[in-house]
Amino acid sequence: MAASVLPPRSARTSNASQDLAATTGAAVLGSLTIPGRPEHVREARAFVAKALGELHPGLDNAVLLTSELVTNAVMHSRSRCDGGTVTVLVVESVGGVRIEIADEGSELSSPVVRGDVYASDGHGLYLVQTLADQWGYLRDEGGTTVWFWLGAGTSAVS
Repeated sequence: MAASVLPPRSARTSNASQDLAATTGAAVLGSLTIPGRPEHVREARAFVAKALGELHPGLDNAVLLTSELVTNAVMHSRSRCDGGTVTVLVVESVGGVRIEIADEGSELSSPVVRGDVYASDGHGLYLVQTLADQWGYLRDEGGTTVWFWLGAGTSAVS
């Protein structure tokens, strides 16, 4: 059985996603808050893998994209500062799975996709744009939440 720990309403993950799950029959498979440090990215990957289960058709893409987005949060947001955190939320519905990565934001940068192979950064969001069926982000004074959607038929690109 998947984890079912819900974050408090003050958490950075989208309350709208939790509300939508409650009203549409979708299921919040779990939420995990980790310190905003590089050595904790693997915990986010393991959490998503466990929440989705090894037979989920989008498992490989979900784990890869989660890793990229959590790494971005750790590298480019205030979450990397002492006491900073990153929260991962996994919501599944009949149509697929939505995963959100919430960080503590940055005054210096916002999510940018760079398809240029010579760019020094931005490749993680290029992967998200390429592999996810949909993606986006929300920014406010509390931070940034980047989300992606993998449709029920999405499987890893070989």
